[in-house]
Amino acid sequence: MAEDLGSWFAGRLPKTWFVGPPEVSADGDEVLVLGMLPDVELAKGTSADGRSAARSARIDRFREETREERVKIAREAERHFKRKVAWGARCGDETKIFTTLSVPVMTRLRMSERSILDTLVAGGVARSRSDALAWCVRLVGMHQADWIRGLRDALVKVDEVRSKGPLN
Repeated sequence: MAEDLGSWFAGRLPKTWFVGPPEVSADGDEVLVLGMLPDVELAKGTSADGRSAARSARIDRFREETREERVKIAREAERHFKRKVAWGARCGDETKIFTTLSVPVMTRLRMSERSILDTLVAGGVARSRSDALAWCVRLVGMHQADWIRGLRDALVKVDEVRSKGPLN
């Protein structure tokens, strides 16, 4: 299905939007289309902050200039794939994701786990238990990125083996 999504968007998006085909990823709720924009051309000696600001501005301009067309394509994709579509753009090492979903997730926590979330709320790290849990998930994702990537790669292999099994 991921290949179908990538191919569909590669065929549907204007060629002038991105440098190369967009990265398309998906879960059960959402499709994320992330495209690379041409890098900014700046004078030699431009500071790192100046370069970052210029790249961020390029992404913002892309977002504004393509909004109407992106909404049209997203609606078409949502009908076709039965999932919401989120967009993002990358310019150099700056990345912005826009129009992305925030999906509620149910979990059961014991008192000691709730206490950790409550400490994060009391300490001003998060506004609520929900925000604190999202913060914890982001933190694990940042600090365990290689491990998560290895786990995802292993799951792809499991899916490949299952698809070749006797029940298919």
